Amino acid sequence: MSMYFHLRAVPPPALRNSANWMRRLFEDDWNAVRERIGRHREEVLDNSYLDHDLLYAGAPVVLGGRPVNHPVPDNPPFLMLTAAQVGRVAMFLTSADFEELWRPAREELLPEHIDGDLEDELHTLFAATHRDLTAFYSRTAQYGDAVVKCLLR
Repeated sequence: MSMYFHLRAVPPPALRNSANWMRRLFEDDWNAVRERIGRHREEVLDNSYLDHDLLYAGAPVVLGGRPVNHPVPDNPPFLMLTAAQVGRVAMFLTSADFEELWRPAREELLPEHIDGDLEDELHTLFAATHRDLTAFYSRTAQYGDAVVKCLLR
């Protein structure tokens, strides 16, 4: 079963501190989600999303947030970032040098994912994800929105 990490921008007036509201927030069909991703209103990371945390070690919350327990007890909690936190993450990502983030994470990522001869592909994948997250957070901060995150199976 594939797992995905889904990030969604939410205007602060619409934001609710309710697990049921957050669950409904992520019930859209995949075509609607794809359309919003193209406008940088959402981002979806594949099942290697936890590895991206290695890039941002010691940085402001990029993939984390304040947990809100899921209404289904065995499901991971939703995560929420305020608009102010989103602004700090966007500032960090836009000023970060990907290569400086990559070098320390590389040593842990390479043995876990691939043989050494595919390092360029892994580097390209992580660089593209970094660009996508930077675009998502920058646009979200520009609108003054908060972010809600969900781990989907």
